[in-house]
Amino acid sequence: MAEKTHTINTNKWIDNYADYLYNYAISRVNNSDLAKDLVQETFFAGLKSAKNFKGKASERTWLVSILKRKIIDHYRKINSKKGQAEVRMNFYNDGENEGDWLEERVPQKWDNTSETSIENEELKDQLEACIDNLPEKYAMVFRMKTVQEFETEEICKELDITASNLWVIIHRARTQLRKCMEDNWFNN
Repeated sequence: MAEKTHTINTNKWIDNYADYLYNYAISRVNNSDLAKDLVQETFFAGLKSAKNFKGKASERTWLVSILKRKIIDHYRKINSKKGQAEVRMNFYNDGENEGDWLEERVPQKWDNTSETSIENEELKDQLEACIDNLPEKYAMVFRMKTVQEFETEEICKELDITASNLWVIIHRARTQLRKCMEDNWFNN
């Protein structure tokens, strides 16, 4: 007996899922333009593979799973040699501006639409600065596990590490974050 495929209405995806997918992406990549690009890539990938949708999950869940892969691919790319080379292309290579950001590629400020107090903004900024100061692998694993809420098995598979290695990295990252926050936030 042939497996039944489900019909999906791709014409309603933007109305039904764009905001949800964008909010999901922005909370994981902290960059509005990148989040929009990832959602667009998700819709394109969904269109290309719509005939394979079997209805075992809701359309939204299926699209979120595609978006998760796009986010993982993004982090994998920026941690690869090719991705690091692309990051270097965001800077002037010579002349009086050498080492400065190309104006059109300056990172955008973290978009936070909720109304928060100045102290909470400063706390968030300090925590983000502490995460940025972690060793690259620690920061990546910490964000994937605690911020982006990826499953342990998924992180281990993507980064080719064991579960015990992951938890050692998480422990070390938290220890370093605690020290950084104590030194830079709580003692000020």
